[in-house]
Amino acid sequence: MESFIFNVISGEEGLRIDKFLSDKLVEVTRSAIQGYIADGEVVVNKKAVGKSYKTKIGDSVSITIPDPVPLEAEAENIPLDIVYEDDDVIIVNKPKGMVVHPAPGNYTGTLVNALLYHCKDSLSGINGVLRPGIVHRIDKNTSGLLIVAKNDNSHKIIAQQIKDHSFTREYQTVVYGNIKEDSGTINQPIGRNPSDRKKMAVTAKNSKEAVTHFKVLKRFGEFTHLAVQLETGRTHQIRVHMAYINHPVAGDDVYGPKKIITKLCGQCLHAGKLGFIHPTTGKYMEFSSELPKYFKDFLDELNAKYYGL
Repeated sequence: MESFIFNVISGEEGLRIDKFLSDKLVEVTRSAIQGYIADGEVVVNKKAVGKSYKTKIGDSVSITIPDPVPLEAEAENIPLDIVYEDDDVIIVNKPKGMVVHPAPGNYTGTLVNALLYHCKDSLSGINGVLRPGIVHRIDKNTSGLLIVAKNDNSHKIIAQQIKDHSFTREYQTVVYGNIKEDSGTINQPIGRNPSDRKKMAVTAKNSKEAVTHFKVLKRFGEFTHLAVQLETGRTHQIRVHMAYINHPVAGDDVYGPKKIITKLCGQCLHAGKLGFIHPTTGKYMEFSSELPKYFKDFLDELNAKYYGL
């Protein structure tokens, strides 16, 4: 159980109490704070308040966050597309639509549930019971390669490679618009969107360095096919950076235009190449994944429309 006390100062008055607290507690979702308010865990001037309460200068706001209820991911017999596996790592080709690890709203049917069935107890425990073996993630509607650590030593070594930028992650994507440069780098920090906490954004507030390199593979007038390489691995990094330069990922229902390409069922983004130094052998290994059908079909449609192919 954790308790926090905040005093409302000039410039913070007139805010809904859930908004005020979500700005203060950046790691806690606004919906979670609303739940704490409903449970009487938020007190202003020693009196419980509702979520519509507006802050006043001088208010003493306290919130008590109960200890989380322990949860464990359960093994499920879900087929896996395994690209490589040994005693240290397993590399899987994740399909579009699959969540990587259990989280509110998705406690079953995830990649972790499938891994627990396949690997039994052979997954690193560094990230806890809901994310065993998970060193890095890709979004639910992003397809492609993911490396999973089967022991703690491998987890630490691979995580360090990601931190040192010696871990290769190359994606393919189709974005809106015609990118004139043949290649480029986007070096802009990413953090929680100050006006919408469900999104990430390029922002200087509570952000981290984010670097994305891109290369044009083919232009289609209204769209551009890119190879994208990550130097850092921030949440939604490619999607946020491409939207930032006004070339959002096709099909992206979060960072793209309001009228999305529904047949893509989410962003047209595939993690097609993954490379790392093996934690035991010390040798560099690299793996590639073919573009999935949804991506190929979209390229075929664009080729037919713009090049008559």
